[in-house]
Amino acid sequence: MIKSMTGFGRGEYTDGKRNITVEIKSVNHRYSDISIKMPRRYSFAEDKVKSAVKEKLRRGKVDVSIMVENITENDINIKLNEPIAKQYYENLKMLQSNFDLCGEISLRLLATMPDVMKAIPDVEDEEEITKAILIPVSEASSNLENMRQIEGEKLAEDLIEKGEKIKCILDKIAERAPGVVKDYTARLRERITELLDGNANLPEERILTEAAIFADKYSIDEEITRLNSHLLQLKKILKEGKEAEGKKLDFLVQEMNREANTIGSKANDITITNHMLEIKSEIEKIREQVQNIE
Repeated sequence: MIKSMTGFGRGEYTDGKRNITVEIKSVNHRYSDISIKMPRRYSFAEDKVKSAVKEKLRRGKVDVSIMVENITENDINIKLNEPIAKQYYENLKMLQSNFDLCGEISLRLLATMPDVMKAIPDVEDEEEITKAILIPVSEASSNLENMRQIEGEKLAEDLIEKGEKIKCILDKIAERAPGVVKDYTARLRERITELLDGNANLPEERILTEAAIFADKYSIDEEITRLNSHLLQLKKILKEGKEAEGKKLDFLVQEMNREANTIGSKANDITITNHMLEIKSEIEKIREQVQNIE
């Protein structure tokens, strides 16, 4: 199934001690690039979180945001930083002495100084907490995956439609191509007639030889056949493709563009050239959208 690389998923879980919320968003990227933003105290779970996300998302730039809200008092310890308190006290005493200041250095004052009292998170069971975090991670990944699948289906439908449009234009080119040789032959005959001014017989054999050389040099039959084949492959992949088809589609679109360029350079006909401009425009639209397929 074709999947988009763009999506968003959210998961929530509570274990009675903490509420955990996970949000995952992804955009297109050539490779797999997963970045995780979570409280530093839970960084021990980062590798397992990344592995869990990778199971669902093969390619794309993925941002994982994990928020943990503690809802019990047992998860926090208040610690006194005695060395810091001592430095505050000694510096305040020095300030008082140097400037001959009055007043007492009270407990209330010292307790309000930065870093004297710290709330230290108490993480006891890393395995238990990791399991708790992975539950909303899995939920968010699944929700993101669902969104990517839905978006992928829409992308596939649109790309198939663009492929059909290219096929219709290509059929017009195939229909027009034989007429290019006929037009060239007619122009060549007219030109020779003007040059001879009716004073000699037209060198019909020479005209036909030149027409044959022109037809061989500017023939686009092979390119049309190959481009048609690429369009069939595109449709097959989009309808029957398995996961992670983005790179294959990207290569296929490059080949389509190559054939389109060759047809345009060999066309030697304004009608075909105009048709090719339409085709190249559609191929470019396909190329841009394929960049977003996993």
